[in-house]
Amino acid sequence: MGDLRLMKGNEVLAEAAIRCGCDGYFGYPITPQSEVMEMLMFREPWNETGMKVLQAESEVAAINMLYGAAATGKKVLTSSSSPGISLMAEGISYIAGAELPCLVINVQRGGPGLGTIQPSQADYSQAVKGGGHGDYKMIVLAPSSVQEMNDFVDLAFELAFKYRNPAMILTDGAIGQMMEKVELSDYKKRWTDEEVIEKWGSWATTGKPSSRERNVITSLELDSEKMEANNQRFQKKYRQMEAEEQRYETFQIEDAEYVLVAFGTSARVCQKSVEIAREKGLKVGLLRPISLFPFPKNIIGELAPKVKGFLSVEMNAGQMVEDIKLAVHEAGCTRRVEFFGRMGGIIPTPGEVVDALEQNFLKE
Repeated sequence: MGDLRLMKGNEVLAEAAIRCGCDGYFGYPITPQSEVMEMLMFREPWNETGMKVLQAESEVAAINMLYGAAATGKKVLTSSSSPGISLMAEGISYIAGAELPCLVINVQRGGPGLGTIQPSQADYSQAVKGGGHGDYKMIVLAPSSVQEMNDFVDLAFELAFKYRNPAMILTDGAIGQMMEKVELSDYKKRWTDEEVIEKWGSWATTGKPSSRERNVITSLELDSEKMEANNQRFQKKYRQMEAEEQRYETFQIEDAEYVLVAFGTSARVCQKSVEIAREKGLKVGLLRPISLFPFPKNIIGELAPKVKGFLSVEMNAGQMVEDIKLAVHEAGCTRRVEFFGRMGGIIPTPGEVVDALEQNFLKE
């Protein structure tokens, strides 16, 4: 068994970054994720692993520092919360266009605008549809526990380097501030330039040896035909992600007539909702998307002919529900897909979810 601790979710993100061999962190404080950087400063990993930690002057500066460091093939990350991620959106688009691996963590709070510091899931569409300008996608993972806050840091980096693409951990203030038992990962050594080249290719700007041409990292291409070819290559990569990286978890789905679909904190709530509904004689199950992009549409397509309906439970005005409807449609089914959500930083209760299920599907 690994190193067991009782830790806050945000603190675990920082600890996981140190232990997975990160080279650098660049960020700016914002509630409710400030403990990520605070924990890194407290741990002083530059004395332990050589990892650099820097508070930038703004979120815009932080994401551009990430861009530069990622271009050298280093394992680097940033973290912020919803308004801060909005400020980073242009830089994330540049990073996607330059095909660079990195990790962006969003500990969501309510919006729009400054909104509230309470937890929310209102950044779903921003995360899975790109967020910045252009036709790009990020790999998006949604933890529902402090343990997964630990586990997904290493996974996100592996996927980011595999596809040369930015990855995001999309969590929220509830999981970020929550304390749970966690089994921390073992330490990994930081990659050398040679190891990066051997495993992931020689695209990084690590200094030009005489044996190859220089590497150029840019997202700019003034020739429209070449830029279209770049975009076509990006889209092929995103289709590969959809084919190979759909991740999800199910709960009591085998005989379910109705399926709750929820991620993150909402999924924790819905697990209890399933138990309450079962006690009332309702055959209800839970599908928890773990990868929000690629969205686990294949399992929805498999379930659609077998169930009577889906209820998307979200802490927003209804965003993931659109992807569920699209997955059902692509499966050639006409199953009903309904939505229930709370906004403004309010977390739905298990009873409210069951009531919404009954109102949408069982009441005339």
